[in-house]
Amino acid sequence: MSRGLSIVVPDSAVIPERHAQAPVPGTLLGSHNPDCYGCGASHPAGLHLTAYSGEGMTINAKFTVTEMHQGAPGLAHGGLLSCAFDEALGKLMWLVRQPAVTGKLETSFLAPVPVGTTLFIQAEIAGQVGRKIYCRAEGRIGSDEGQLAVEAAAIFVIVPMEHFVNNAPEGYRDVLAGRKDLSIATEFEINP
Repeated sequence: MSRGLSIVVPDSAVIPERHAQAPVPGTLLGSHNPDCYGCGASHPAGLHLTAYSGEGMTINAKFTVTEMHQGAPGLAHGGLLSCAFDEALGKLMWLVRQPAVTGKLETSFLAPVPVGTTLFIQAEIAGQVGRKIYCRAEGRIGSDEGQLAVEAAAIFVIVPMEHFVNNAPEGYRDVLAGRKDLSIATEFEINP
């Protein structure tokens, strides 16, 4: 992994332990909210990305490229693919049960992803230093063993739940304010 990506896991990084309340391998991971562009089931043009908890510090995700996701005729838009990787890499936070935000995201495009194909994303936490969690992923066309099309690396930064509450528009603050206890499931899941 990581051909052409500049995010490097520092030598001082350690792979964090999987949280005791992390979903067991094979568990479908929830969405941030039903209208999330990346993982929400209600967004009409969204990616509808689904992700499952994997072994260790990994998750597996997938989404099918539709005509609403194209850039060049018949091909997925590059920015949209970056969005899919941001979503998949963010799902890794379920394993550490920490709210986090994307600090830096890099994608490397290796092959076009045609409309009508499913991109299978395998992501992992590669290390942690303080509040920074280093992650990487690869996306393959058609199956977990298909053609490698996209690689990504990211740094997620652990933040207090108040970050989401304080930065949300007024109409969403009450909903988010109830999410301080990350063990309580509600309609809104912010990288639980």
